[in-house]
Amino acid sequence: MFTGIIETLGKVEKLEKEGGNLHLTISSDITSELKIDQSVSHNGVCLTVVSLNEDQYTVTAIEETLNKTNLEELTLENEVNLERAMVLGARLDGHIVQGHVDQTAVCTSIEEKDGSWVFTFGYDSKLNNVTIEKGSITVDGVSLTVVDSQKDHFSVAIIPYTFEHTRFHTYKVGTKVNLEFDVVGKYVARLLELRN
Repeated sequence: MFTGIIETLGKVEKLEKEGGNLHLTISSDITSELKIDQSVSHNGVCLTVVSLNEDQYTVTAIEETLNKTNLEELTLENEVNLERAMVLGARLDGHIVQGHVDQTAVCTSIEEKDGSWVFTFGYDSKLNNVTIEKGSITVDGVSLTVVDSQKDHFSVAIIPYTFEHTRFHTYKVGTKVNLEFDVVGKYVARLLELRN
């Protein structure tokens, strides 16, 4: 489990395909604190550390993960949002994030708003995921509050700190992102579906 509060940015140092899997080697300032078998969120995707080497570590994404996320689009030197798993008893500053991406979305507009930014993302509504205004959404692992909610798109407001310390400063119109919808909302929607 994660909170959606990004700890740091990592940098992609190596990408290696092996069958349907992709091994990602990342450098970051938290590498020295990691251990093998530890879960780390990468752009909102929970992956397990499989090897460590000085200031770099490696995780493996399987084919199903690659098909449902933006990880396969990463290239060398790309930045990656990183967060280690929650520590029991610590504050939950964001919201409950599982690290299980529901689907991807595409950035459709970026609007500067007097020192902050409003990002709009469009997604395929046929997958029955929903947002609500003032509800929680995770974009590339970042816990955010929905500003405007529509059937197939939503907007979020980004403060300068988040813009500078996450991948948001690299986004352009057309950038593909990972979405994890609010887990409570998903359970409510499923219960309603089963009642009908």
